[in-house]
Amino acid sequence: MTTWLLDTGPLVAYLDASDNQHQAVCAAWDRFRGRLVTTSAVITEAMHFVASSTQGPRYLSDLVSTCQIEVFDLCRPPELDQAVLLMEHYADTPMDFADATLVLLSEALGIVDILTLDRRGFSTYRTRQGKAMRMVLDG
Repeated sequence: MTTWLLDTGPLVAYLDASDNQHQAVCAAWDRFRGRLVTTSAVITEAMHFVASSTQGPRYLSDLVSTCQIEVFDLCRPPELDQAVLLMEHYADTPMDFADATLVLLSEALGIVDILTLDRRGFSTYRTRQGKAMRMVLDG
């Protein structure tokens, strides 16, 4: 089964019909028949963005549940340290905590396909094994 990492931007764009990436994200997501995985940091970030809409948090919660998105928590001390090291390494890109946790999840699960709108970041980031991410909206 194909697995995609899921970044914040597509979560928000999927829920917000006024987002300029809404149609592209919906088209890719609706065709996809595999497994979606993300991190608690991504969910937290997305929750912040959708909270401006009264129903935004409910819609996000329902989307995660309905699509059976697997959410991994990468906040234990060793993972935090690894995330900080990544953020320091990519400070000029920059890399935020949610992005760092997605790179760590990529390494842990051996997944490089990512549904993201952050082309600049994820075209630059590499796993510790040197693997590049494959942005599914681009191909």
